[in-house]
Amino acid sequence: MPGFDLGLRRDGGLTHVLDKGLGPRAWEDVLETGGAYIDIVKLGWGTAFVTAGLERKLEVLREKPVVIGGTFFEVVYAKGQLDDYKRWLGELGITYVEISDGTVEIPRERKLELIEEFARDFTVLSEVGSKDSDVEFTSDEWTKWLREELDAGAWKVITEAREGGTAGIFSRSGDMRTELVGEIADAVPLEDVVFEAPTKAAQAWFIKEYGPAVNLGNIAPDEVIPLETLRRGLRGDTLKEVLLGDRAGTPAS
Repeated sequence: MPGFDLGLRRDGGLTHVLDKGLGPRAWEDVLETGGAYIDIVKLGWGTAFVTAGLERKLEVLREKPVVIGGTFFEVVYAKGQLDDYKRWLGELGITYVEISDGTVEIPRERKLELIEEFARDFTVLSEVGSKDSDVEFTSDEWTKWLREELDAGAWKVITEAREGGTAGIFSRSGDMRTELVGEIADAVPLEDVVFEAPTKAAQAWFIKEYGPAVNLGNIAPDEVIPLETLRRGLRGDTLKEVLLGDRAGTPAS
């Protein structure tokens, strides 16, 4: 880093990284250059189940919280193997779990029971929103469910967007549902919400709208440092807003 101080520090702002199958050596490189900016690593959907040498990969990631994607939770739920899943997580030394119902329908009360149950032994991240881009819940449903899941014991609640930004808080065409996001931000403490924001445009919009400390998820490993520059105003997309306090901005798709 340069031998001078620009005063470009920030407090807070969780960066939740989506891993699609990187190997141990690739993660060594990512952590060497950007590890300080990674707060949690998600092994996307069911990739952990088919990854060769998973234990070696987890050893490289040992200093970071690791969670297996919620889609895999839905698989073991549908297969009736939740106890086996708990045992496997224990064998792997994974202490975080994601609980979602974006593909497999889980009755509302049952999902809340599962959050409460898993929260006794794990740090729970629960996800709200469907992976089906044709399904759009009302803002009242979103805010009610997010609050309920926090009350049930979730550490953080995640707003679904998929890895491409085409569902949940985004429309099928990739446009952010900004009115919905605003309703969520008004109803749920921002520090408790992780907004999935896989695109640069979405990341910049969230930082402009809610500040550098907003929690952002589904960040690709090679986008960790670019995101950190957005958070610090070191990129044209957020320089004026972060450094000069100009919060004016238009959301982009």
